[in-house]
Amino acid sequence: MASPIVQKLQEEILALEHEMNHELPNELKRARALGDLSENAEYSMAKERQSFVSARLMQLKNRLADLSLINMNNIPRDRIAFGSKVTLYDVDRDVNIEYRLVTSEEADVSKGLISTTSPIGRGLMGKKVGDAVTVTTPNGSREFEVRAVMTFHDQAL
Repeated sequence: MASPIVQKLQEEILALEHEMNHELPNELKRARALGDLSENAEYSMAKERQSFVSARLMQLKNRLADLSLINMNNIPRDRIAFGSKVTLYDVDRDVNIEYRLVTSEEADVSKGLISTTSPIGRGLMGKKVGDAVTVTTPNGSREFEVRAVMTFHDQAL
């Protein structure tokens, strides 16, 4: 069974492929029928949308290919990596924070889901319980202590 993010990407790809292969050709055909293409706003808009859809399709297909290369067996079992749930002590705010490291498509800070490519996510990768982490964010430097780590593998048990 495909992961929710893979399924979401596949659904968007299907919708965009339908638009690219069926809807946009019909729009372009209708716009051409209106006459002079040099001053035809409908034609220009349809061509612009076609370029956007084509670029987005390529981006989504590349991302899907990247995700298919993730080998869950290569995810560390003893330190923070993709899929880990972590409890951090925020030194400056004197509070514990919980995050789960996810793909950029799944990230939602309000739900505690941070991307492995975000400043905090990158700073946490490879860390273990007890490690101190200083992360430079757009809002300045933040200091954390790793209090608990539940890896992807621990959660699967």
